[in-house]
Amino acid sequence: IMVKEEDQYKTTFTMKWGTYAYKKMPFGLSNARATFQRAMDMAFKGLINKIVL
Repeated sequence: IMVKEEDQYKTTFTMKWGTYAYKKMPFGLSNARATFQRAMDMAFKGLINKIVL
């Protein structure tokens, strides 16, 4: 799941080699599960409780 460019600064971390930001959602972040669930809800909109549980 891609991180919006304007939100990438929120994932910034610094190491001795430089400062980095995620372009894709790492699933170790605390809200990654909710983001994934929201993506699945949007992908299966209209099918939930019909053919998708």
